[in-house]
Amino acid sequence: MADGTRPNVIVFFTDQQRWDTVGCYGSTMGLTPNLDAMANEGVRFDLAFTAQPVCGPARACLQTGLYPTATGCFRNGIPLPDAAVTLAHQFAGAGYETGYIGKWHLGGTGDMPVPEERRGGYRDHWLAADLLEFTSSPYGGGYYDADNRFVPFEGYRVNSQTDHVLEYLRTRRRNAGGDRPFFLFLSYLEPHHQNNLNRYVAPHGYAERYAGFPPPQDLVGHAGDWQENLPDYWGICANIDENLGRVRAELERLGMAENTVILFTSDHGSHFRTRNNEYKRSCHEAAIRIPMVGWGPGLSGGRVVDELVSLVDVPPTLLDAAGIAVPEAFHGRSLMPLARGERIDWRQDVFVQISESQVGRAVRTRRWKYGVDAPDRDGWNDIDSPTYVEQYLYDLEADPHEQVNLVGRPDYRQVADQLAELLVARMVAVGERAPTIARR
Repeated sequence: MADGTRPNVIVFFTDQQRWDTVGCYGSTMGLTPNLDAMANEGVRFDLAFTAQPVCGPARACLQTGLYPTATGCFRNGIPLPDAAVTLAHQFAGAGYETGYIGKWHLGGTGDMPVPEERRGGYRDHWLAADLLEFTSSPYGGGYYDADNRFVPFEGYRVNSQTDHVLEYLRTRRRNAGGDRPFFLFLSYLEPHHQNNLNRYVAPHGYAERYAGFPPPQDLVGHAGDWQENLPDYWGICANIDENLGRVRAELERLGMAENTVILFTSDHGSHFRTRNNEYKRSCHEAAIRIPMVGWGPGLSGGRVVDELVSLVDVPPTLLDAAGIAVPEAFHGRSLMPLARGERIDWRQDVFVQISESQVGRAVRTRRWKYGVDAPDRDGWNDIDSPTYVEQYLYDLEADPHEQVNLVGRPDYRQVADQLAELLVARMVAVGERAPTIARR
């Protein structure tokens, strides 16, 4: 158990999970009773967004508290710099045990073990694969332990990973090291599609439960592959929630629940190939809006926070929840004052960087979404651009599903100009050069 004053901290991190799969965000499908209960007891951040809708860059942001262009991890396949200061370093420096279980995606090793120097400072417990989708399938496979030994598992991947999580919690209770508080990062691959199969794979029998439900309205009228994949996707989300319930139940059984913080969130969403030729890498809500629910000491009362918050705000929040000083270099801010209901000055927008599919940038306010693209740049090789061209403008009040692109319309010129100015300011604030944005 923790030492009675400092809480244990668990990040329950999913991959590619849309915010609207969750009941407390309005879904009526009943996929997430455990997360809904956690939100009812804790704090739900209603308008939460990723800082980068690509797996590796989002993870780099979450580990370092910096936007991907600041770490250099602006696309997949770029290892986290060895000198990067991560959450693991911050927690370890404060006397915490640090552990990581699941998908890492910051080592640049593919299906090979991640050497210790590329594990971002997670030294006390390591059971992970750089690309879990390459070392396992939905049923069976494995990851590597701290000594780079392959640890196989059978059964559905989410269930098997959670088995290891529960054993970690029990070991903390049994061992002398359990007197130290722990910071445990749980990184699930699901509900991400299985790459080599190019489709989503739910546990046996789960997709059939959700085959008759209506699709999200942002997908309707677009081709994509949502028709064949949604039932499996929803079934995966239901299974993830069951495993969240298992973790919470074990914490309760072990007497750890009262002094443990859990932060549930995801790296980005999925638009099911409706906006480009794959699942993410887009500024649209389906790709950038994510669930975010906190629970535990300082995160209680069933509060709903309606400010716009970002994945980049999670690192300072986790440190703040543990009573650890937040580095001034972080790009985000702690959400703990908002969680306590304090009235503070908070930004009215979120900033998103986009790579691989394009060199893109976007800003999202309560009402507007404004995105730009650098068409003469390569999204895989170029980190930024000195010039951009307007690509999207959506009125989210009138068009919440982003079906009507208003960019280039004279009657919205003033709005676009104001958002362009805001976007440039946000880019400069995180260390990017001030670009020129060409009007449409």
